[in-house]
Amino acid sequence: MTKRRVEPVLWLLFSGGGVLAAVFLPVLMLLFGLAFPLGWISPPDHDHLLAVVSHPITLLFLLVLLPMSLIHSGHRFRFTVQHGLQLGRAKRLLAALCYGGAALGAVASVYVLWTVASA
Repeated sequence: MTKRRVEPVLWLLFSGGGVLAAVFLPVLMLLFGLAFPLGWISPPDHDHLLAVVSHPITLLFLLVLLPMSLIHSGHRFRFTVQHGLQLGRAKRLLAALCYGGAALGAVASVYVLWTVASA
């Protein structure tokens, strides 16, 4: 019997999160970080934005985008700190902090989106 490894699944989550973050987060940051605050585009009112976020397709998209982006950034941050600062001895602690932070952020984002959508 061959031993199955979880590493391919983790690489799938890492690469999927990176692709989603690279494609969609710049657009969201441009809209909500520059275009709306600077008045380039008129911002949507609260009711319209709530209706958009409450739509099942948008909700599903955000429920995939946010946790996968957090997993990607947690993995990237872990290896940047571990190899960049030469903290190889603390790799278990770094992994727990980075992946734990990503998991907490993912749970928080799911909770916030679920409460907004059900309101």
